[in-house]
Formats: sequence, C-alpha cells, structure tokens
Amino acid sequence: MAASSAAKQALGALDKESFVTLLGKLIGESKFVQNNPPELIPEEDRIVRHVLDTLLPYSTTTGGGPLVINHVTYKPNRGNLIVEYPGTEPNKILSFVGMHMDVVTANPSDWDFDPFSLSIDGDKLRGRGTTDCLGHVALVAELMKKLGETKPQLKSSVVAVFIASEENSSIPGVGVDALVKDGLLDKLKQGPLFWIDTADKQPCIGTGGMIPWKLHVTGKLFHSGLPHKAINPFELAMEALKEIQLRFYKDFPPHPKEQVYGFATPSTMKPTQWSYPGGGINQIPAECTVSGDVRLTPFYSVSDVLKKLQEYVEDINENIEKLDTRGPVSKYVLPDENLRGRITISFDSANSGVACNLESPGFHVLCKATEEAVGHVKPYSITGSLPLIRELQDEGFDVQTAGYGLMATYHAKNEYCLLTDMCQGYQVFASIISQLED
Repeated sequence: MAASSAAKQALGALDKESFVTLLGKLIGESKFVQNNPPELIPEEDRIVRHVLDTLLPYSTTTGGGPLVINHVTYKPNRGNLIVEYPGTEPNKILSFVGMHMDVVTANPSDWDFDPFSLSIDGDKLRGRGTTDCLGHVALVAELMKKLGETKPQLKSSVVAVFIASEENSSIPGVGVDALVKDGLLDKLKQGPLFWIDTADKQPCIGTGGMIPWKLHVTGKLFHSGLPHKAINPFELAMEALKEIQLRFYKDFPPHPKEQVYGFATPSTMKPTQWSYPGGGINQIPAECTVSGDVRLTPFYSVSDVLKKLQEYVEDINENIEKLDTRGPVSKYVLPDENLRGRITISFDSANSGVACNLESPGFHVLCKATEEAVGHVKPYSITGSLPLIRELQDEGFDVQTAGYGLMATYHAKNEYCLLTDMCQGYQVFASIISQLED
C-alpha cells in the first residue's frame, strides 16, 4: 500500500462523539476567553488544559506516544500550544496554525440560547466559538490525537499551533507574533502552513488590509437662525469626505488581479461613525468627527494610501473656497473674521492584506482535498482583515487559509457551526497529509 494511502486510511473519519465532547468542554470555557481589553482579558490556558487532557496520553513525555508537545506562555494564563507529530524526513513538514483560543464577546440577553455552553440542534453545534474558532481548536486537536493513536509512518512532520490573542491584538507579545519572534516556528517555513480560521469550507486565497481613519472638522459655532455667521462643520465634513472618496477611487481603482483572486469587492473607503460635542437643535456646532475605514486589496500599498489621503486633506484645506457648499449662505471661510474651516485626518494602526501564493504546492493540495471532501472547490477572497497571516507571509511562511465554520455566524449572535462541515474539514486535513506524502 502506498504511504499516502496508508496515512489516509490510518486517519479515517472524524470521531464525532469525541469531537463533540471536547467541543462541549471548550465552549463551556468561552465566557472566560472573551477578548475585549481592558475589561475582558482571556485566559486561554483554560482551553489549553482541555486540549492537553486530550493529547498528553499520546505525548513523548507522559504517554509514551509520538507527540512532542510544547506549552509556551508569555503572559499569565495565556498559553500557546505547539504539537508535533514527527516524520521520518527532517526537511519535510506541514502545519496547521491559527486555531485561536480566544473569542469575541457575547451578551447572553441578545441570544436565543446560552452562548457559553454547547447546545445541539440537529446538525447545528451552537455556542460562542463554535465557528470562530474553538470548533477548529477541537477539530485539529482530534486530528493530532488520531495521529498519536494510529502512529502512521509519515515522511512529513505534522505540526499544530494553537494560539492565544487573535481576536484583539492590542496587547502584543502574547500569541503567534511572540512565537515567530522567538524562532519557535522557524522550521514551519520548510513546507506549507495552513491557517485554519476562515469559513465556508473553501480556500480563502486573499484578504484585505485595513486603515482606520478619523476626519476631524473644525468650523465656527453660531445660532442656526444666523447660518451666514457660522462655518457648518457638518456640511464641510460631508463635502470634504465626498471629495476625498472621489480622489481615492480614482487613485485606487479595481485592480486586475482582484478578478484572478475572486475578491468580493475592490478597495473601498467609507464612513462608519459620526460624532460631535452636542448642543441644541438650534445650534450649529463648532466641530465634528467622521470616522471610517479603508479596506484595501493586497495589490495596493498601505503606505501609498496613507500618503495620498494626507495629500487630499492638505489640498482641500489650501483650496477650501473651491469646495462645494450647500445653499445660498453656506460657506467655509469668514474673511471678515479671518476664519477658515479646517479638516485634519488621523489614522489608527493599519495592516496589509494577503494574496496567497497560487503556485504553492500547499494551495494545490488544499484545492484537491477540498474537491474530494466537499464535492467542489471555489477559492474566494474577501476584504476582511487577517493581519496575523500577512505578518507570517512577510516572515517567509507559505500561508494558505481555510476554515469550516460559517461566515454568516462569525462574530454574530447565535453563533453555530455544522457538524457535517467539521467532518468534511477533517477529511480535508487527512487528504492534505496524504497528498504531501507523495
């Protein structure tokens, strides 16, 4: 029997009962791994303990098995877990990375069921983290358990990296960034790295960059019955933002490669929030702030966008008299008072998108495995942001991404995944391991 066939036969199908049991334990901890600092700091070691309970009976240190397990912690109670099933050839390796052990917040009063305990409704596995990403933690843990149980002879080492602090990276040096910095993942550069934290069972081959921005607008406060004596910051904000958006879409139009990668949308710049200091309905305020984001396909440079947006703002300020106004007394300059309206733009931390390498053997085996397990393969791209995988790509890792939860329930209330989808995900993993043996 060929080595690849033997590996696939040894891995078999997902043990549904074992998977659901483990997932129930993980979802039972989800309340304590919500990530929303400073109010909620996750304790990922609560998840680690359950994964260790599953895998330690097959470890080199405690169970006499083949699994090499490394529990790496940079902050108290916030561990990462690296699990390796060694192959026979030192330079052959594949890895499953990105299964994170923190979750976004959930308000039980908004849900139709308890978010912090696993409930089952037919094929639906319900609870916070089932799709994002505790379902994947349990799935890959079951894969590594089966390797430890069956001990197939593989040329390739198989490594799983369960990580902390993916949902909110405002506290650096906790998760995969620290593991990379310390060189603990260096050998994963020798083969494809499959980031398991997307959705809908298809290869996700492209993600977007994100640039959060704030446009602060200064006008002049006055009674709304005398608008000719005011500089209305709302009107200035609306017209200035319109001009900025028009220039943005001219300079960063749809890119030809977006069609190749199947991006759902091109790069966009749009407002999402509006704020002002308050006041009466009969008062034109002195200032306001419009906030939003740029979602940038990976074929454009974040630094180029930042530079251009700043140039747009500077040009508008210099030529503010030319900006469109609204109505017969609307204006942005009061010469008699030597006053000019003004806009400033600022940016929060930005990140770049990813275009996976479509020539990589990892991409080809992922596509073939998906077609085998799911019945069809249709890679897709989104301008959602996954900054950690861009950082891995920049460090020299061959990153491919996939996931087996449901995009419709990501970060949503009433989150769930489907057991049948997770079973197919396991089949994809088994096929990847089998194919790479050849």
